[in-house]
This record gives sequence, structure tokens and C-alpha cells, in this order.
Amino acid sequence: MSGPSSSGSPQPAFRGLRLTNTLTREKEDFVPIDPDNVRMYVCGPTVYDFAHIGNARPVIVFDVLFRLLRHLYGETHVTYVRNITDVDDKINARALRDFPDLPLNEAIRRVTEKTADQFHKDVAALGCLPPSFEPRATEFVEPRADGKTDMIGLIQALIERGHAYEAAGEVLFDTASMPDYGQLSRRPLDEQQAGARVAVDQHKKSPGDFVLWKLSSPEEPGWESPWGRGRPGWHIECSAMSAAYLGEVFDIHGGGLDLIFPHHENEIAQSRCAHGTAVMANYWLHNGFLQVEGQKMSKSLGNFYTIHELLEDDTFGGRKWPGEVLRLAMLMTHYREPIDFSVRKLEEAENVLRKWKRAADLAPEQGELPAQMLEALCDDLGTYPAFQVLTRLAGEAVEGDPEAASALKAALAFLGFDVSAAAVDAQAVEAAIARRLALIRDKDWAGADRIRDELLAQGIQLKDGKDPATGERVTTWEVKR
Repeated sequence: MSGPSSSGSPQPAFRGLRLTNTLTREKEDFVPIDPDNVRMYVCGPTVYDFAHIGNARPVIVFDVLFRLLRHLYGETHVTYVRNITDVDDKINARALRDFPDLPLNEAIRRVTEKTADQFHKDVAALGCLPPSFEPRATEFVEPRADGKTDMIGLIQALIERGHAYEAAGEVLFDTASMPDYGQLSRRPLDEQQAGARVAVDQHKKSPGDFVLWKLSSPEEPGWESPWGRGRPGWHIECSAMSAAYLGEVFDIHGGGLDLIFPHHENEIAQSRCAHGTAVMANYWLHNGFLQVEGQKMSKSLGNFYTIHELLEDDTFGGRKWPGEVLRLAMLMTHYREPIDFSVRKLEEAENVLRKWKRAADLAPEQGELPAQMLEALCDDLGTYPAFQVLTRLAGEAVEGDPEAASALKAALAFLGFDVSAAAVDAQAVEAAIARRLALIRDKDWAGADRIRDELLAQGIQLKDGKDPATGERVTTWEVKR
């Protein structure tokens, strides 16, 4: 396994890095365009509201890939861009309503300041590194002083190249102008034209044509453009921001499975046709869907949870969950597979993480990354076999192998978990004690004993006593190392 040298200069990438490319439906060797600057773009959140746990999955998945690429090519030789979508009709309307006297971009910034800040706090709690760049869509609508790619400029290029047209107050992408449109989603254009589910507007040349720019009424917010005051379509945003920081063609584009069509398909169409390139990105990676307790997450079902709620409230499973536990629970299922997010899965992740940390605490120092873990991750982010390596190392560490403990500690830090010595979640311990006392009051002795034994396995010893004043049972605890 080769990686960056101590001087920070890039070394040849590990030849075994393979990624499943949605574009080809095959697992392929990863060969970067430029090993000195490996480039990745991932679609970020729309900051109309707090990010939900479905948003957390791609953030965590591509954080692991970011860490792996940095290890293979050197920290200074990987550029990761994850955008903030703050161009949205709901956001725009709220900005106009709440801050009518401010310029539109400034008003939008005021509206989204709280949600964007909370998103940053949430993903930090999940153990994610900040991306290299985090552009906001509002900053790339109009031509920029620094000359970076902007949305209006891209739309003009598409019109000039014969790939877009004006109709009924909109600028639309002409899908018929791109013979191989639909490669990512495998939805050929002729099937889309014949499909009953595609909405047909009379002003469109083809049913599959999509909006690049739409006019704003006097009551709606907008930006000045050659086609009138208006606002951009959703898809053009990512085409502009990715090109601005990564160039016309880059290595990896990631996001959730739900974005393949229409968002990513239309990104590809816009970018290729505006720049005259054969591809937009060489590798397309998509994480699978997320359900909650076996059901699709929705507000109507009452199973819609934000990251913030899981971290700070008792809404899921009657308790708060540490960010590291959420992170591990997400990674225990392979990123391309669907995941059932449940209390049981979180409890399993919490127990596994505690065992790993307890074993890592035995390390005299942080060692080298275990080669078998890296090999597993280099096989399309194989987190499950990677975690099997960690479990084996934890067992060897507890049996007295200091090298195993040191390797485990390095692995946990690499994967984004806190390896501070003797890290004990006091709040979680107190919550477990409270549940045990409630079981005792209900005379559920087996349940109470199970919680006591689980805590003891984690190195937490309980001591029961009585309050001298009230005579009620009280429980104290201490860490046994």
C-alpha cells in the first residue's frame, strides 16, 4: 500500500482502488486525470430547513472516500467540492418577504444563515471533514469578477452552441440536440418522448426538455439576465459550481441514488454540451436509499428526523444519539445498498464502537493503518470487511497485543472516530442507568440486569445504594480499566 511521503509529495496511487461507476454499471480501476489534483464533487443540501438523516448518508459516505483519496494521493492533492443550494423558490420567497429592502443575495444569506450553520455543526458532529470548497449557488448565478464559471454564462454558451432555446419566458435545454442523452439513467430520449409520465408543455420542443432559466414575476425575487429578470433552474447550479472549482472534466461526481434522474442526467447534458466535452466526470458514485424502521421516511408517517433532532432531542428511541454512533450505523451497510435506519441498528453500532474504543485505549501510541482495512476500503469502499478487521484487532488488543491496539487506534482516527483516551459518554451512561431504574420499579429484573451487564462489558461498573434522606434507590458508576 503506497501513500503520501513524509514530505507531502504525491506517490503512485494504490493500484487496487476500484469504484462502481454508475455510468458504466461496472466496478472499475480508479485512474485520476491528474494524480497531483484528484477532484471530486458531491451535491450538498438545500438549506431551506435543517438537514435530515437521509442527507447525512452521502455526507458520511463521501467523507470516507475523501479521507481515502487523501491517504492515497496526499492531503494537498485532493480537491473536494460540496455545494450549498440556496437558490430555491421557497427560500427566495421567504427572503423577499422577510428582507424586502436588502439585495436578493444578502436577503437569502440572512434567511439561510441559521440552517447552513446548523448543517455545518451537524456534519462536524458526524465526524466529517470540511470539503476543500463549499460554494453557495447564489454566488454563481451572475458573471463573477474572478472569471469563474457562472450559470448565466453557461446558459449563453448552450444557446450559442444550439443546445438551448427561449420559449414562453423560459430558457430550455433541447434534449434532442444531444443524441446520447440519457446514458447515466439508461433512459433513452425516444422512450422519454413516448412515455406517458413525462409532462408535455406546449412551448417545449420535446417533452424531456428542461428549464435552464425561468422568468420571475414582479412579486417574485430574481436576477437580471439577457432573457429578463428571473432565476436559474435547479440542474444548472451544480454544472456551474463544479466547473468553477474542478474544471470542465473532473474525476468523481457523487450523490444519492435519487439524484441520478433527472438531476445528474441533466447536469451531464448541460456541462458536456456547454463545454463540448465527451464526459462531465469520469466516475459517478451513488449511495442507496434510506428507510426508517422499515418505512420510507416522510413527515406524513411521523418518521421524519433531522440530524439535529437525533443529536439533541429524545425523539428517536427516547434518547439522544452521539454523532459517532450515527456515523458508524450509516457505514455498517455498504454505501450502494439500501439502509434501514433503526433504533436497533444504532444500539448495535453503539455497542460495537464502545468495544473498539475500549480496546484502542490500550494502545501505547497510534500506529500504522492496517493494510487489510485499506485493501477493503479500496474495493469500492468496502466498509463491512474493513470493520471486520477492526473487530479482529480489538480482540487481539484486549488479549494483550499492543501493536493491534495501536493499529486499531490509527484505523478509528482515519475513519473519523474520536480516539481520545478513556472517552466515556457520561450522558449515555446516565441515560442507561435511568432506564435500568425504571425497569427495577416495574420489577423487570431481567431487563435491569441486562443493562447492568452491558455497561459492565463497556467497563462501566454500577453501585446501588439508598438516598439517606429519602430512602430511594440511587445508582452511582465508575470506569473500570
